[in-house]
Amino acid sequence: MTQLSPKSAETLSRWLEDSSVDESTKAELRALENEPQELEERFYRDLEFGTGGLRGVIGAGSNRINRYTVGRATQGFANFILEKHTGEGRPSVVIAHDSRRFSPEFTLEAALVLAANGIEAHLFTSLRSTPQLSFSVRHLKATGGIVITASHNPPEYNGYKVYNSEGGQLVPHEAEKVISYILEVDTFDGVKRISQEEAEAQGLLHWLGEKDDEAFTDTVAAVSLASEEIASTLGKDFKIVYTPLHGTGNLPVRRVLERIGFTQVHVVPEQEQPDSEFSTVKSPNPEEREAFTLAIKLGEELNADLLIGTDPDADRMGAVVRNNEGKFVVLSGNQSGALMIHYYLSRLQEQGKLPSNGAVVKTIVTSEMGAAVASHYGATVFNTLTGFKYIGEKMTQFEQSGDYTYLFGYEESYGYLAGNYARDKDAVLAAMLIAEAGAYYKAQGKTLYDVLQELYEQFGYFLESLESRTLKGKDGVAQIQGIMNDWRTNAPQEIAGSAVTEVLDYSLGLNGLPKENVLKYLLADGSWFCLRPSGTEPKIKVYFAVVGESLQNAKDKVATLSKQVMARVDGEQ
Repeated sequence: MTQLSPKSAETLSRWLEDSSVDESTKAELRALENEPQELEERFYRDLEFGTGGLRGVIGAGSNRINRYTVGRATQGFANFILEKHTGEGRPSVVIAHDSRRFSPEFTLEAALVLAANGIEAHLFTSLRSTPQLSFSVRHLKATGGIVITASHNPPEYNGYKVYNSEGGQLVPHEAEKVISYILEVDTFDGVKRISQEEAEAQGLLHWLGEKDDEAFTDTVAAVSLASEEIASTLGKDFKIVYTPLHGTGNLPVRRVLERIGFTQVHVVPEQEQPDSEFSTVKSPNPEEREAFTLAIKLGEELNADLLIGTDPDADRMGAVVRNNEGKFVVLSGNQSGALMIHYYLSRLQEQGKLPSNGAVVKTIVTSEMGAAVASHYGATVFNTLTGFKYIGEKMTQFEQSGDYTYLFGYEESYGYLAGNYARDKDAVLAAMLIAEAGAYYKAQGKTLYDVLQELYEQFGYFLESLESRTLKGKDGVAQIQGIMNDWRTNAPQEIAGSAVTEVLDYSLGLNGLPKENVLKYLLADGSWFCLRPSGTEPKIKVYFAVVGESLQNAKDKVATLSKQVMARVDGEQ
C-alpha cells in the first residue's frame, strides 16, 4: 500500500484538525506520516463494538482504543441507559479496571462522560477484578457496569466491556441497541464530558472501597462447602502456590482462601504486583503452561499440592496438579470444570443440599465430560453459545422462572461460576473451589489427578484440544471470513476416518440460540470439531473433542483429527 484510502485519509485529517484532540495524540499520528500501512490500519474503520464491547491495540486512531473511542462508546452506552431508566432517582453505573496501560485513565474518562449525562458513576479507588464488578452491579442495584480490561491479551491491548443491571455482559439484543446509539455519536462533537471536580461536586462521582471488597469476599466465601473442615484441619497442611500474573487477583484470591481457612498460600513474588507489561510472561494467560513457569519452580521448592493462576482481570483460573509420577501438569479448562462439577455436586448431595431441579450450563465448545458428570448427579445440562454472558442470561432466566436452580456454569476457556451472586465467570471463586476440592481429596489420600482418572474410568476418556490462527488487520479479517465460507459451502463427508453425521451452522440460529458465525461438525464416532472466529482477538479458533477407549487412544484420536482439519484450514489441502 502506497497511500491511504480516501476514507482513512479523511478520518485522519479530522483527528489532526479537531481542536478537542490533545496535542500528544496529534504528535503520535504525525510521527507516522511515512507509514501509510500503519495509518491505514488505524483509520480504515472505527474500532468495532461487538457483543463483548471494545477490544483493541492502544493508540491514536479510530481503530484503536484511546480516550476518544472510549468516550464515544460511553456516550452511546449512556444514551442506552437513559432510555432504559424509567424509575425514580438517577441511573448509576459501576466501573472497574485492571492493571493494563491507561486503564485508570480510561476508567475516569468513562465516568466523566456518564456524569455529564446525569448518570452516577461508582469507581473503585484502584484495580479490581471483573467478577467483583459483576457482583457490585447487583449488590449496589446499579443500572449497569463497565470494566476496562483486555483480559489475557498481550500488553499492547486494552478493552471496554459493558454490563446490564443483572451484572451480566450485554447479550446480542442489548449490544445491538448500544451499537446503534454509538453509531449515532460523533467521536468529538457528540460526546458530553464534565471535569472530575464538577462530577464530585454534583454527587455524580462516587468512590468504592474496603466495605465493597468485604461484601464480595463474604459472598464468595459463603459458596464454600467445606470451610469448617478446612479451617479446623484440611487447610493447615495443604500447600498452594498462587500467581495473579501481574493482575487484579492477588488480593481477592488471598482474602477468600484465608477466609475459608487455608494457611499455606504462597504467592509467586515475581508476579505478585500489578505490571502493565506482564514482564515475566509471554502472555498473561493461565491457559498456557508457559505462564506457570515461575509457579512450577516455586511449587517444586515448596513441595506444593496445587498451583493456581488467574488472568489479569481475574475471571479465568488455571490449575496445575501433580500426576501419578509426582510431576506438575496443567489441567485443561474442561478437566478443571469436570473436577469442580464432580466435587461440588457430590458434596451438595452428601450434605442433603442437592436440589431436584439443579442445572449446569456450559457452552457448545465445552467438553461433554462435565455434562456426563452433571447428569450423573441428576442435574439438567444446558448448552449456550460461547461467551459467559449467555450462561449469565440462563441464570437470570432460572431465577425469574423458578423452573431450575442454577448450580454451576463453565467454559472450556477457564471460566467458572458457582453461586448466584454474579453473572460473569469468577477466578476468585474457582480458585477457592479447586483448592477446597484438592484439600478434601488429599484427606482421602487422593490427588486431583487421581480423581480425574477415576472420572475418566467412570464416564469415558474425553479429551479436547484447541488450535488457533492469528490473522491480524484488514487482510486478516478477510482471511478468516474466507475460511468460514469455505467450510460452510464445502462441508466434508468424512474426516479422520469417521463420517460427518451432522453439520451445525449456528449462523442460522439453531436450538433457539442467537445467530452466531460458528460451525460445528459431529462425527459418527462421537468426536466433533468446531470453527469459530474469536470475538475479542484477530483469531480463528478450532476446537476438537473426542472420546477414546483409553487416554492414549483419545490422545491419538484428537491428534489425527486436529492434523487433518488444520491442514485444510491452513490451505494445505
